[in-house]
Amino acid sequence: MEARAITKWVRTSPIKMRRVAKLVRGKQVNEALNILHFNNTSASEPLEKTVRSAVANLMNSDDASKISPEDLYIKELRIDGGVTFKRFRAGSMGRASRIRRRTSHISVVVAETEE
Repeated sequence: MEARAITKWVRTSPIKMRRVAKLVRGKQVNEALNILHFNNTSASEPLEKTVRSAVANLMNSDDASKISPEDLYIKELRIDGGVTFKRFRAGSMGRASRIRRRTSHISVVVAETEE
């Protein structure tokens, strides 16, 4: 049994998000939440929220009465690039230089461990 959670348009670049996602991909949910909670990066907060949302989606499903939260692991954790906001800033000699503010989409699949 598995459940999915998706968070879109997170205002952090996908490169920074993937660096944190590597830490928890494939781990048990309790261990992953512990790592994300005590990680000192801004990218860990939306990842933690998305993992918690996926666990809640699984627990609130119809067949969840026999599932224990300790038996869950992160089956898939994908970080995709979202929309890039284009901004301009004053450059040298009266020019304008472009600033790209990148966004991310987080997709988490949580599944029960096979015995």
